[in-house]
Amino acid sequence: MTDCLFCRIARGEIPARTVREDERTVAFLDIAPATRGHLLVIPRAHAADLTEIPPDDLAACALAAQDLARRVLGRLGADGVNLIQSNRAAAWQSVFHFHVHVIPRYVGDGLQAPWRNVGTTDAEAAELVRLLS
Repeated sequence: MTDCLFCRIARGEIPARTVREDERTVAFLDIAPATRGHLLVIPRAHAADLTEIPPDDLAACALAAQDLARRVLGRLGADGVNLIQSNRAAAWQSVFHFHVHVIPRYVGDGLQAPWRNVGTTDAEAAELVRLLS
């Protein structure tokens, strides 16, 4: 996609604060960070979301995210790390190029889980198992 923001970053057409790159992935600082050191990992090849990304690119993004999680824990002194990957607008995806957020977490950083427990009955759970198995 020629006009995709993340494709343009991957091609070097738009500047980014890149911290890691290889033949399949690019990782850079998020321009609207949730915490200090918030990163995005993208595949170089365009894929809109998790349902479209080829397995090799998905694996490369996962390995890059793991590497960056280790870096923020070791080099930034983060107390934990969230990996967030959203698919489609209803799930908070705003740039429609697959990406993984690597969010360093610090005790007292103020971030909260973005969902609440909706619960489920035994019958609902049994139906979900049937539908998803």
